[in-house]
Amino acid sequence: MSKRFSIEPTAYQAMEALENYLNNSGLDKKHAELIKIRASQINGCAYCINMHTKDARELGETEQRIYALNAWRETPFFSPEERAILAITENITNIQQGMSEKVFEEAEKVLDRHTISKVIMAAVGINAWNRIGIGTGMQPTLG
Repeated sequence: MSKRFSIEPTAYQAMEALENYLNNSGLDKKHAELIKIRASQINGCAYCINMHTKDARELGETEQRIYALNAWRETPFFSPEERAILAITENITNIQQGMSEKVFEEAEKVLDRHTISKVIMAAVGINAWNRIGIGTGMQPTLG
């Protein structure tokens, strides 16, 4: 972590509590990594992109899908469920517009409301981590 900021232990524990909830929520692990990568791409958090692409690979995610993630709408590589998850992630990350009715209605066709809620919380979580990473100047290491 950058010298600019050392996180308050209680605040860090609160962030970890959200991560623990998400890790035990039943949200598919690969889907969680796709959420983290896509939000981090939008936010420009190099540290998180580096971390979560490695994590996704360890879960068996393919290089092709990782490389195409920022153009997911233009590829046939993502399932209807993943498309809904990525659309929600983008709407939550680009908060100025909020989640549109269209995105929510499309998501309801392929995801139950519990999954939609978990996706929203996963997007909220990675957006918070992105702001910590970017705000404190965290940098990935090569290798």
